[in-house]
Amino acid sequence: MDNNAENEKVITALNKLIVINNDRIEGYDTASKETEDEELKTLFADLAKTSHTNKEDLVHEVRYMNGKEEEGTRVTGKFFRVWMDVKAALSGNERKAILENCEFGEKVALDTYETVLVDYHGDLSTEQKTMLNKQMDHLKADRDHVKRMMELASSEK
Repeated sequence: MDNNAENEKVITALNKLIVINNDRIEGYDTASKETEDEELKTLFADLAKTSHTNKEDLVHEVRYMNGKEEEGTRVTGKFFRVWMDVKAALSGNERKAILENCEFGEKVALDTYETVLVDYHGDLSTEQKTMLNKQMDHLKADRDHVKRMMELASSEK
């Protein structure tokens, strides 16, 4: 395979991750608007910040490879946001229900990273794999934070 085709495969992989980070940013911005709870607003801002940082690194890498970064979100991401909005409205912004939706979103993001790392393992450079694993570590920390908050919300009932 020539170098250009290899670059295109890596750019495709990185763009999948840009899109999932776009989904997280939009999802958490939406969730923040749906709640009056200041602690949740802070959480959502922190979660979105992780994705802003991840996205910056991914966009930099795509541009370095002379590619064009994705700017949109996935249809499934849109469904996730709609589901989160509906769930929040139906539950009267019940904290545990909102956090359960966040945990679901975190799982989707982590699954996407894991899939890219497996499916494109032979195409990604060592530096790219290191970057993606570091980003996954941040996403796992975010997921763990959401889980701790869910456990607290459950015990407060």
